[in-house]
Amino acid sequence: MQSYLVFSDEVRAAKMTGKPVVALESTIISHGMPYPQNVQTAREVEQIIREQGAVPATIAVMEGKIHIGLSDADLIRLGQSADAIKVSRRDLAYVLASRQLGATTVAATMICAALADIQVFVTGGIGGVHRGAETSFDISADLQELAQTSVAVVCAGAKSILDLGLTLEYLETYGVPVVSIGQRAFPAFFTRDSGYSADFQLDSAEQQADFIHTKWQLGLRGGIVIANPVPEEDAMPRAEIEQITVQALQEAAQQGIGGKAVTPFLLARIKELSGGRSLATNIALVKNNARAGAKLACALHKKH
Repeated sequence: MQSYLVFSDEVRAAKMTGKPVVALESTIISHGMPYPQNVQTAREVEQIIREQGAVPATIAVMEGKIHIGLSDADLIRLGQSADAIKVSRRDLAYVLASRQLGATTVAATMICAALADIQVFVTGGIGGVHRGAETSFDISADLQELAQTSVAVVCAGAKSILDLGLTLEYLETYGVPVVSIGQRAFPAFFTRDSGYSADFQLDSAEQQADFIHTKWQLGLRGGIVIANPVPEEDAMPRAEIEQITVQALQEAAQQGIGGKAVTPFLLARIKELSGGRSLATNIALVKNNARAGAKLACALHKKH
């Protein structure tokens, strides 16, 4: 297993000297944002984590290896690539074996973080149960990964393009705790309040670390959703984002777009329909999550 892992110099040094490390996904670079904002955001997110006292480890698959920590050239390559494969649990072995370029989703990043013994992972928003899943069975592999892989996932809730009620029901069925920061409401990516509640509210990194440490000490394996709402000044109005989302979903259905292509299509279309404001919100929430995730990684690190 270790033969598949390649650590950047920065991450290797952090592991040797005992510094906390925060995992970052790479699908947000290749499929979540346009170039050059994707690469610029990736750099800024990594820097925010360093400023909080932790070390960033952006994860991707390259030349048959799982890279834990990327160079600036790697970030640019991912940001400009038109053929990076979106890698989830199903795809990881194939992309490694075929030595293709792969950008990791939430599920695959959780797997790789766990292999690298990294406990905290920062992303934009998790995947979930898609609208209409009762007939399409379109449910993100992220949810099953949260059920079985012991990594804390700091996010701005689940993407608002999903059926958030069913997503939260699914997480409850599999015993995945959903924790919200600063409010009881569960955030919905572009907007602070989904209309649903999180299971628990834990505002400080120390409280979150106590909870996570206790869960894993009890042998309760699996992840934790740490839902961190987008800052008020960067949030989009719930009614507006819902209207735009419904239109984008209708267009995706009309064009026959399905499977793993749905989310990138919807995010790009929502950006167009919102006049670019959704991209600004997306960037703001990822940076906000990086701060929360780095603080959590530092607090968890003190538990060892």
